[in-house]
Amino acid sequence: MEEEYESVLLIIRECFVYKIPPRTAARGYRAAEWGDLATSFLWKGRLRVVSKGRRCEIRLEDSSSGELFAMCPYEIHSNSVEAVLDSSRYFVLKIENEGRHAFIGMGFQERSDAFDFNVTLQDFVKAEKEAAERTVDTTPKKDYGLKEGQTINITIGNLGVKRSKPRSATNNNDGIVPLLPPPPSASQVKQQQQQQQKPFF
Repeated sequence: MEEEYESVLLIIRECFVYKIPPRTAARGYRAAEWGDLATSFLWKGRLRVVSKGRRCEIRLEDSSSGELFAMCPYEIHSNSVEAVLDSSRYFVLKIENEGRHAFIGMGFQERSDAFDFNVTLQDFVKAEKEAAERTVDTTPKKDYGLKEGQTINITIGNLGVKRSKPRSATNNNDGIVPLLPPPPSASQVKQQQQQQQKPFF
């Protein structure tokens, strides 16, 4: 198995983590419900988006030591990262640790950091889709062509067999064509002409 190399897609030097209330029904999250965003954060540090093979992770690390505080495996078709309804700078992350997961609020002080974060995830999704399409295209296709020296025989049913002539339509039930009477002889024709020339009186 090939070794998977780690690639850093984005580093943001400062982000904030918040404890968030449980989500109510289908309504999305709102950053305004997290308290005073300037002072109520639980943790502050750096954020790194890292890809490894075809996986992507959002890592929250101590700015000085690099110690991992929390990790969010980014999955394209899941709710691992969700934008809040009332701000473009705040998100909800699904963090995981040893099979357990929790949802935390995460935000940036600068709008440009939030923009870069969004674009990085979108680029990863695009690259994943292109990689999936390439995988489909490189699947070996079956060769149905004839190899050198091979021949193919095609048999078309009843070709070359003499077809019987179509039977004439008949008026009788026996299927026998009635014979026409023979033409009159020359003497009979002459006799008929003479009779036609005789006067009626």
